[in-house]
Amino acid sequence: MAGKHIQAPSAVVMVRPHHFTPNPETAVDNAFQLPRPDITADTIEARALSEFDGAVRTLMGAGVRVHVFDDVGRETPDSVFPNNWLSTHQGGRIAIYPMAAPSRRHERRADIVEFLKERYRVQEVIDYSGLEYDNLFLEGTGAMILDHLERVAYVGASHRADPLILERFCTSFGYEPMVFANTDPAGNPIYHTNVIMSIATEFAIVCTEVMVDARRRDEILERLRDSGREIVDISWGQVNEFCGNALELCGGEGRVLALSERAANALTPAQRETIEASAALLPLDVPTIELAGGSARCMLAGVHLTPRAPVAPLVASRAEGVAVAG
Repeated sequence: MAGKHIQAPSAVVMVRPHHFTPNPETAVDNAFQLPRPDITADTIEARALSEFDGAVRTLMGAGVRVHVFDDVGRETPDSVFPNNWLSTHQGGRIAIYPMAAPSRRHERRADIVEFLKERYRVQEVIDYSGLEYDNLFLEGTGAMILDHLERVAYVGASHRADPLILERFCTSFGYEPMVFANTDPAGNPIYHTNVIMSIATEFAIVCTEVMVDARRRDEILERLRDSGREIVDISWGQVNEFCGNALELCGGEGRVLALSERAANALTPAQRETIEASAALLPLDVPTIELAGGSARCMLAGVHLTPRAPVAPLVASRAEGVAVAG
């Protein structure tokens, strides 16, 4: 397939969560959150921080470049999930998104954007966050699954994916929107598309049973197959194990699929075979972070930008005890 590295970035932005906790403000429509009153807040924070640092080491060990930023306050319990407020794109473009939960709006960081401008060729930053004042939201690559090769944005309908902003984004960034209705077994819209769908270079992970419009479902599957991808159809039970919350990346020895250990363990042998024919599985051990209703993919904001100069070697940060890419 042409442009084999376009879909899978070789670098990511991650935010180290010093004050992580499942966010009660987002629990209203995120059915994947799992409160643990039996575990103290301090223990949850410590475990999440340890899991994060372990995930960074695993990614860097696979040759993925990781730009790590420390969280800066206690107002952002979901800061570990930067893919919802930030996305980057070929051609030197960055998008900033409006967030539904007021607490999540504090996650947007000018210093991260400035870092990307310094290290990569950035031509334009388009900021949609002002639309929050009109109660319009589009939560980045949580709401949209972007096929960078075919220029399609797959979007599960929810109040976190406003069609007006989606249309503006697709017009500006050159994607065709494909919106589909989806509900969980209780009949509720699924809060983010990236828990039920992931598009890699040669395969796509999709939960078709949540797509309530059969005609639209068939259109989506046909579109994906026409792009040359194998379909990995996951069940609702596997969605609850975060099998759909995965991101393909370019590592030092080829493509890898970053997902949680929980998700990797829930894949069937046939599903693993399809995935591993194209990308090596790269499980991240993040069970505490998953209590917030997101998993490995949510932790990774892919960098689809061109470096300004040859990238520096990966170095280890002695202060944090974890590898950090400069």
